Amino acid sequence: MIFSSREEVIAMTPMWQGERFADGRPKVADRYLDALYDMTLEELWKPIFVQGYESQFIAMKSLHPEFKEDGTVNRKLVGRAVTAMYAPTRPDYAGAMANQARALGKVGTPNQWVIDSLQSRDVIVIDMFDKIYKGTFVGGNLTTAIRQKTGNGGAVIWGGIRDIEQMHKVPDVQVYYRGIDPTPIRDFAMLGMNCPVRLGDGREAAICLPGDIVYGCSGGVLFIPPHLAMEVVDGGAKTQIKDIFGFEMIAQNKFTTAQIDKNTWSVEMLDLLTDFIQKDERGIPYRSLDWSREYDLARNGDPNDTQSAL
Repeated sequence: MIFSSREEVIAMTPMWQGERFADGRPKVADRYLDALYDMTLEELWKPIFVQGYESQFIAMKSLHPEFKEDGTVNRKLVGRAVTAMYAPTRPDYAGAMANQARALGKVGTPNQWVIDSLQSRDVIVIDMFDKIYKGTFVGGNLTTAIRQKTGNGGAVIWGGIRDIEQMHKVPDVQVYYRGIDPTPIRDFAMLGMNCPVRLGDGREAAICLPGDIVYGCSGGVLFIPPHLAMEVVDGGAKTQIKDIFGFEMIAQNKFTTAQIDKNTWSVEMLDLLTDFIQKDERGIPYRSLDWSREYDLARNGDPNDTQSAL
């Protein structure tokens, strides 16, 4: 079992070249986390999906409704992942786990060990092997502890929760989970902390590494590799302004939906887009974006490319 080895975390996240926490997790800058609150799931999903990260989303239930009745966002979960993996217990392993935990100064139960390690803007991502009966990883008390330690109250649990009425009263919390049960957590053992975890099964399963950016909204959770944070934020912003511009062009009958939905835009369309960004007040937040790659594709890409944008 591994209780959060800095060396192991660094070894499994070699593409991150920036600052790290003491436990080795990548420390994505707060400004990138802040930017995600104004972006949709699809805007964030696309830049990582096209690079081969196809198992990063998992559909789950949320403690609080994600949207209000008028369609505006009610609550999103954004933070940095602290991961842990659990399994059914057995006497010999449970004893070895407890001895190692005591030697490291850990107290309480294996679910409390993870929460004790949290800091600002962390989100626990827990593989509780889909255990709901006696698999209730958090309830009212631990949800309060998460809120106190992280500020944003974040949890993603492939397992159960309890004390749902108490949890609802904890401010600023969002928790994703599989099911609810009144039983307390029992008969489980930690396999590792700050290790890769899998949520789900089969083709729908997702993988999360320690330090991944956790984005919860629109029916589930997306895990964004930290080294792609800048690209995801910029890519999401480009999708946003292209949508704003595209809707305008369709309404004015200047371009067809087929042209707007094309994966590679023409130089003419990009010229109009960048002009729109500079002259329309809706383009103000997007004026620092670099469109050189899009222009290169327009000039040198396949002119017969008719693939629709994702």
